[in-house]
Amino acid sequence: MTLTDLLVGLVVAVGLVGIVVPVLPGSLLIGAAILVWAVLVGTTTGWVVFAVAAALLATGTVVMYLVPGRRLSTYGVPTRTLVAGGVAAVIGFFVVPVIGLLLGFVAGVYAAESARLGASRAWPSTKQALLAAGLSVLIELTAGLLATVTWVVGVVLT
Repeated sequence: MTLTDLLVGLVVAVGLVGIVVPVLPGSLLIGAAILVWAVLVGTTTGWVVFAVAAALLATGTVVMYLVPGRRLSTYGVPTRTLVAGGVAAVIGFFVVPVIGLLLGFVAGVYAAESARLGASRAWPSTKQALLAAGLSVLIELTAGLLATVTWVVGVVLT
């Protein structure tokens, strides 16, 4: 294992943390680190590893939006509610760093659903939005871990 492998591994690890704690663009960091590794290794194996990792990350990114969105549509949570949650999450991130993202999302979804359905019926929709957000993180994390395993195999093979 070379210094390059160690540095790329560190960036990949930071990317995995960035998926769970949405402060850093986790999948993007993982993909960029593996791309740098492929360029520096310069072998066919390196490029195949990058292509597989990039395909896994791209698939994970698409699926992480489709599956939770479909689930929320099933429960009748409108897109505008999620937009309100997203806007409140961004505001919350700056008001209370890191955990403000989650707090803002919950508050925004709850407020939007309270305005739409009334306060007594807002919690079930809010709970479904939180479950969908958790599923989204789980999908992205799975794709990131699969890309990481692909890279580790590539390191062993080169």
